[in-house]
Amino acid sequence: MLQFLFTDDSHTPDPSFVEVDQLLQRYAAAASAKRKDGEEANKRWSKYEIWSLGLRSSLHELYSSHYAAKKYKALITSTTLAEMDETQKLNYARYVYYDKNGFIRVFSLLDKLGTFLNELLELRTERIKPHFSYFTVLRKMRESGIHPNLTKPLNDLKESSKEPTHRLRRRRNTEIHYMNSEMHDDLVQQTRMYGQEIEIRLENLDQQLQDLTDGLHMVTQSILLTFRYAEQSMH
Repeated sequence: MLQFLFTDDSHTPDPSFVEVDQLLQRYAAAASAKRKDGEEANKRWSKYEIWSLGLRSSLHELYSSHYAAKKYKALITSTTLAEMDETQKLNYARYVYYDKNGFIRVFSLLDKLGTFLNELLELRTERIKPHFSYFTVLRKMRESGIHPNLTKPLNDLKESSKEPTHRLRRRRNTEIHYMNSEMHDDLVQQTRMYGQEIEIRLENLDQQLQDLTDGLHMVTQSILLTFRYAEQSMH
């Protein structure tokens, strides 16, 4: 979606992203085709169609944000703001924008997936926690022991992504509840020694981008596992 920003780039979409994109479209079309029985069934399948297309749209936004963050990060060669000229400062600001948009969307997408799973599997997680997250839904799936063929791979994926997910969640919480995450990093670094202010260095951009890459992978694979299961259940 944001490839127009980099006209010299010949970008080939990730095969997993393409597979998930096609799966979501296919499931939405199949849900739409099922709207022909009773009124309650119509509501249910209409909901699944809308949620599938909403997940697809959100995944495009996350994928595009990751793509743009990666491209702008590659243009940053300085390690401190003081070393940057105006062009690099602008590229850094653009990197921050798309990186931030990306890690916020990781959790937004997971929670939307949790809503879909809760409805699809009739878990009624809202009875335990009215404002539940994807991770709450996954925990309820584990504790109830239902749908093990879906629960185990989803849980394995969550466990394998634990460290980057923790760092992304911490940055997301800082961004939403306290202050800009990049400014928080500056505050942590800002100290004085012998009357001299230490020059503030940039955050670890390599680590940040890798975390976002891992977050995108987790989201993509979680959606893939869920909708493969949902498509099989539909038939």
